Amino acid sequence: MKSEEVVSMLDIGRISLKQRVFSAGLWSVVSFSLNMILRFGSSMLMTRLLKPEMFGVMAIATTIMVGLAMFSDVGLKQNVVQSSRGSESSYLNTAWSVQIVRGFVLWIFALLVSLGIFLANRNGYVTADSVYAAQSLPYVISVLSVAAVIGGFESTKLFEASRGLALGPITRIEIIAQILGLLCMIAWTFYERSIWALVAGSIFASIVRAILSHTLISGVSNRWEWEKTAVYEFIHFGKWIFFASILGFLVNSGDRLILGGLVNSTVLGLYVIASLIATSVEGILSRIMNDVSFPAFSEVVRERRADLKQIYYRFLFAIASVAYFSAGFFIVSGQSLIDLLYDRRYAMAGPMLEVLSSILLTIPFRLATQSFLALGKPSLQTNIVFVRLIVLFAGTPVAFHLLGLSGAIAAITISHFTAVPIIVFYNIRHQLFDLRKEIYMLSFVPAGALVGKLFSLAVNFLR
Repeated sequence: MKSEEVVSMLDIGRISLKQRVFSAGLWSVVSFSLNMILRFGSSMLMTRLLKPEMFGVMAIATTIMVGLAMFSDVGLKQNVVQSSRGSESSYLNTAWSVQIVRGFVLWIFALLVSLGIFLANRNGYVTADSVYAAQSLPYVISVLSVAAVIGGFESTKLFEASRGLALGPITRIEIIAQILGLLCMIAWTFYERSIWALVAGSIFASIVRAILSHTLISGVSNRWEWEKTAVYEFIHFGKWIFFASILGFLVNSGDRLILGGLVNSTVLGLYVIASLIATSVEGILSRIMNDVSFPAFSEVVRERRADLKQIYYRFLFAIASVAYFSAGFFIVSGQSLIDLLYDRRYAMAGPMLEVLSSILLTIPFRLATQSFLALGKPSLQTNIVFVRLIVLFAGTPVAFHLLGLSGAIAAITISHFTAVPIIVFYNIRHQLFDLRKEIYMLSFVPAGALVGKLFSLAVNFLR
């Protein structure tokens, strides 16, 4: 009788997990739709109000801030989601305190970076036609760094919501912050059409997100607390997250850092527009993997490890169907899409988009890294990212000097594919690989290409 009760409890837990995964997935789809509308809408609007080079400067400033954040990432969110103490108030309050300290550290380092760029420009150490030579860049970084301090005060209720797969409140906060940030940008352009409109919108969105994280989500109300045991756990688990975050930043943002030193602000701005479209799909899928699959995998590993492969492939099918279909669509219709959405100044972004879209083919393989984290093996993620890093930073400059901009973009794209064989190897070792299913899912690529071709024909017919 007792064994039957245990089985019954496990079945109830599974149903609960399924319900929460479904709800979280639904909110991710809603978030994806709204984010796509807002991102493309704001992109098309701001590109008509501002010059392309402003987006190049803003891209470098944002990338530097993201880099500093990643270089100080000890995996607070991952700790709360994965740890058995993730719902304890002392644990969460300590995480909040660490997060605040980290925010101020980021701010100080950002000021030092902006000072370094300013002095490098003043002493002629920067190539005159590169993005780093833009006079506004150091000042933009300095002001934008205030957002790091603001972000440090965000409530750990966001972590609690992620742990419980309650993405609804998180989605509402992000959408509200994004809308108000866009309105702030638009309002600023009535005063001055400059890069400061983008900066003001970003900071205002951070303020809104921080305030709403305390008021719109239920959970532990944060106060200052510093529990040594919790800090030790953050550092112990987070050391691999720390290394993986550093490497992850370099491989995910290294393209902009490298191109920023090779091309001018206008060309980088066009690259940013192209990558914006490709990464819009990548962003939502990454969010599902981080905010839905990772908590689900962690719960499965804690309760019933044998079910991991089955759950993994359920997630993988959803991720792969969107990623592969989108890759086929954008590879074929990239130029037509750019021509439809933007004016002639941005036409060069079309070929860039068509090449960069092939990166979407590698996204489904990244789901495996979330299962590795759930299994308590974050070192595997570090190994995977390290290979991509070497290819990106060694190959891109060489390809640029040999083949120009097209060669650099090709090298950036190839760097994403170098990690795939390693991921497959680790999946096989951990019994998370089914070749038949992997091949079957590739059928979404030609389906997307067919729709993309029909889309291009329709756009050309209407022009």
